[in-house]
Amino acid sequence: MKNVKVQTSYSYREYLIESLKDPEEGASFIEAILEEPDPEPELLRNALRKVVEARAKMNQMSEEAKQHHDRLDKLLTESGCAEIYSFVELLDLLGFRVAVTVKEC
Repeated sequence: MKNVKVQTSYSYREYLIESLKDPEEGASFIEAILEEPDPEPELLRNALRKVVEARAKMNQMSEEAKQHHDRLDKLLTESGCAEIYSFVELLDLLGFRVAVTVKEC
């Protein structure tokens, strides 16, 4: 008898990528990661990757944006996102917060 792998349910990853096609969802997803009290650097990189993947699947991502993402991903890998989280922490201490919103076209 031949073993056949049958997908039994819609995967969370597929659901997430589909939901991130909505610009508001993508913005909220990134913002939530930035607001984490004990940030894990890999979470920010993964969140950005997933938003980029969702935009790419919609053919709404320019080659220039892909190149910027690649450079940023490399920088975040090397720094462990330290600069971004230090910036967010400083803003918090000053009484501000980072907000990610959808750009008006």
